[in-house]
Amino acid sequence: QVQLVESGGGLVQAGGSLRLSCAASGRVLSVNAMGWYRQAPGKQRELVAALNSGGRINYAESVKGRFTISRDNAKNTVYLQMNSLKPEDTAVYYCNLDLYAVPTGYVGVWGQGTLVTVSS
Repeated sequence: QVQLVESGGGLVQAGGSLRLSCAASGRVLSVNAMGWYRQAPGKQRELVAALNSGGRINYAESVKGRFTISRDNAKNTVYLQMNSLKPEDTAVYYCNLDLYAVPTGYVGVWGQGTLVTVSS
């Protein structure tokens, strides 16, 4: 019964910034890993950034130095700060959480997606 709610997408000019958030609701006991993915029109979904419970982070090369993933453990929330946005960042962004919940145990859960559009 865990659900992820995403927010923060929108229209922004190139060079601008957005912050995406993804909050888990339900009986979540722990979040082990978090990730942000994106899917552009006609493209395959790709990993943008990932954060594990130990703080290890991986970024796609295309966003390295511009995007930052972070978490708020108390809120079971993951964020993606996106700076210096480029038109090629335009996509639907999805969060994914690997978590432990009651009564399911370990599950992977996807958010509904939030659209980021970067204009020239």
